[in-house]
Amino acid sequence: MTADIGMPGLAGVPTTSTTQTKKDFTSDQEVRWCPGCGDYAVLATVQGFLPDLGLARENIVFVSGIGCSSRFPYYMNTYGMHSIHGRAPTIATGLAASRPDLSVWVITGDGDALSIGGNHLIHALRRNVNLTILLFNNRIYGLTKGQYSPTSEQGKITKSTPMGSLESPFNPVSLALGAEATFVARTIDSDRAHLTSVLSAAAAHRGTSLVEIYQNCNIFNDGAFEILKDRENRDEVLIRLEHGEPVRFGTDGQYGVRRNPTTGSLEVGAGDDPNVVVHDATADDPTQAFALSRLADPGSLARSPIGIFRQVDRPTYGDLMTEQVDRAVETKGPGDLTALLHGADTWTVG
Repeated sequence: MTADIGMPGLAGVPTTSTTQTKKDFTSDQEVRWCPGCGDYAVLATVQGFLPDLGLARENIVFVSGIGCSSRFPYYMNTYGMHSIHGRAPTIATGLAASRPDLSVWVITGDGDALSIGGNHLIHALRRNVNLTILLFNNRIYGLTKGQYSPTSEQGKITKSTPMGSLESPFNPVSLALGAEATFVARTIDSDRAHLTSVLSAAAAHRGTSLVEIYQNCNIFNDGAFEILKDRENRDEVLIRLEHGEPVRFGTDGQYGVRRNPTTGSLEVGAGDDPNVVVHDATADDPTQAFALSRLADPGSLARSPIGIFRQVDRPTYGDLMTEQVDRAVETKGPGDLTALLHGADTWTVG
């Protein structure tokens, strides 16, 4: 039995007729994150919504790199692999391409994915491998005890930047859109409903889904996203993107995002401005989605958009690879590995 056709990202992945609960996806391993870490919320959310997918646990795989978030596979009662620094997308690519019957997830952090793993991440995105990538962003190196990371704001004082970071931070959403990712979203660890909604959509997408999760490190970077979580002020700075809806925010929707008629760039204006843009996550051209991703101030995070920025259909790497192999077999017949290894492009030394 295969997954429901309403979840194209899971097409071909065997389902189960057994009713499953969060407990079925919770391993017997002690969770070893610092008390209060945002990772707990993400773990609980994933364990909570996976039963709704109806997939057999033995057909789900979590691959991680190195970092606090990369302990994730130990806590899931599925298959998993704690791999090497920055290389989780590479390992997951091979797995997803060779085993289309698996639902493959990548768990990574802002340091793991965007520093040593940056090259591997962007190529997984541009290839559109059928993966769901969760990028935990706490804007700091947590496992190695508080050095600045590729997403730390300029001027950030840490153990490795005692006079303040000189670097401009990466914007993971902008990076993913620039790499032509077919599904790009951002959510927050403490907003359970929004987190569940975004992760469910990412799992349903066929192709590479990248979800940036703003996640608090209460030991080395506590309160980094407090401006987006404070109940009294968050509506003034948080822009919730909804497909097909005008991009407005504020307690009473008093702010809106419009296109500047002179420069063509997006800017914040009045919510009742008739030129407020309408969000289209399915637009083939990622220009507007990219412009939305650039609204947030990289230091204060004021005007931070969350939600699904882009969600478009494109053939996956695995599907194209299968078609290519089928064509080769059809036109040339089955391959001969021995003949290939002893072909004309070999030589003997000595």
